[in-house]
Amino acid sequence: MKNLNLLCFDFGNQRIGVAFGSQSHVQPTELPPLLARDGIPRWVELDQLVDHWQAQAFVVGIPYNMDGSISLMAYRSRKFANRLGVRYQRPCYVIDERLSSYEAKQEQLQTQGKWQHRRIDGVAARLILQSWYQQNDHKLAQQPL
Repeated sequence: MKNLNLLCFDFGNQRIGVAFGSQSHVQPTELPPLLARDGIPRWVELDQLVDHWQAQAFVVGIPYNMDGSISLMAYRSRKFANRLGVRYQRPCYVIDERLSSYEAKQEQLQTQGKWQHRRIDGVAARLILQSWYQQNDHKLAQQPL
């Protein structure tokens, strides 16, 4: 896969975790979360982020239920992914991100002895992007759930 500037999002109602990556063999960079109101980001801030990092595509984690069924958050995450693709006219990929927040907390506990609520979002987005790089089957957001 050629290098591609990617912004990855861990969707949330109040905060949306963000990470940037451009090479599969280099660890993605955790970025500060975007504030959101009922899952809707401040689009002007997102515009600036897309421009600053010269994003060519997006990855959005979809939090399916543990049994694989579609939760309300999975539906809302997919809706956010579709909006990104339409707004910026760039590919937007989705990936199953079950347990990414849990893994982010565990990683922080192991490395720092505690976890910081505000940093979890970026760590989760980084983990989601790392998983996306490891997968071969990349799914575009416009496909149905």
